[in-house]
Amino acid sequence: MKSGGVSYGEEYSRFLQDKMRQLEEANILLRDRLEKIEQEGRYFQEMRIRYEREIKRLRSELEKLRTPPLLVGTVVSVIDDKWVVVRSTTGPQFVVTYTQYVKRDEVVPGAQVALNQQSLAVVSVLPSAKDPFIYSMEVIDTPDVDYSMIGGLDEQIEEIREVVELPLTAPERFERVGVEPPKGVLLIGLPGTGKTMLAKAVAKRTSATFIRVVGSELVQKYIGEGARMVRELFAMAKEKAPSILFIDEIDAIAARRVEDGSSGEREVQRTLMQLLAEIDGFDPRGNVRIIGATNRPDILDPALLRPGRFDRIIEIPMPDRGARKEIFRIHVSNLKLKRSVDLDKLAALTENATGAEIKAIVTEAGMLTVKKNKRAVGMEEFEEAIKKVMARQRQPRSYEPMPVEEMGVMFM
Repeated sequence: MKSGGVSYGEEYSRFLQDKMRQLEEANILLRDRLEKIEQEGRYFQEMRIRYEREIKRLRSELEKLRTPPLLVGTVVSVIDDKWVVVRSTTGPQFVVTYTQYVKRDEVVPGAQVALNQQSLAVVSVLPSAKDPFIYSMEVIDTPDVDYSMIGGLDEQIEEIREVVELPLTAPERFERVGVEPPKGVLLIGLPGTGKTMLAKAVAKRTSATFIRVVGSELVQKYIGEGARMVRELFAMAKEKAPSILFIDEIDAIAARRVEDGSSGEREVQRTLMQLLAEIDGFDPRGNVRIIGATNRPDILDPALLRPGRFDRIIEIPMPDRGARKEIFRIHVSNLKLKRSVDLDKLAALTENATGAEIKAIVTEAGMLTVKKNKRAVGMEEFEEAIKKVMARQRQPRSYEPMPVEEMGVMFM
């Protein structure tokens, strides 16, 4: 019995151990299941919060869609701390109030505001409308052209420095004497003589903002668009003063006005009248210098050439023999030349060639050298390039250069 009792106790002990082991395994399974359920609960909680935010966002969007649109108006005058006079886009003027959320110093004459559709109360002040096309005309990168890269125009460089560069770099000289610096300068000359290069050199020498626009970009289809662009262009120049406004091919909008013409010509004339008003108008233009360039001064309107608008007219002449030699020296400075290359002879062979044509000749000579697989450019390549470029470029000129004195007498 004792042995049997011992055997019975051992069996009972093993039974209890097995039972405990089963309970522990069941407990572990339940814990795993509980942890899984808790994870699913957290996931569904996060999903609920996410969906509630999405529902809130969609309801906000629906409220925005249900909100009536606001009207755009312009502040005409401020009466007191509560009332202002605004002009709506439809035309009439209204005396309205503005909400407490609008800052008093922002409600000024000329500011664009949003108006409630029913009460016409000022709800908010809108940012000023700026044409991105106008602001893209600002030259951010400084041009890599210096006066040393322009040959044969020493007198013209000195004149443009006096008119444009000196008032920006040393304004105290003019204040000391009491003289007002010229407002603008007009560069005239045949194509390729260096008008645009002069403007680029001025942009590099001064720290002023350089704004470049081609006259044809101001010619627009709809009535008033060209005048608006001119107005915003000068507003940007005044905002970023000191600045230089370079109008290339100005004859595109400044041709002589005629009585009979198409609707397109009349729109160009409206743009010209806005340009004349901005150059020498009633409002002060600020520290803004204007450079105009054209190869057709014979068709310009007389009103553009009178003193007060373009105070100086600088003629860029065709380079003479000495100037052509200097231009050749500038453009061949980076080339490997043979000793046989004679710049005096090249200058003599390029009679009536412009600076742009000389640059094309140097480039063509280099291309011929590369084509022939030579190590240096020789006189033979230059002579061949001169024949090729001059034959291609030799076309009738658009006008015969007219002395500045005679042009001034013609427009008086």
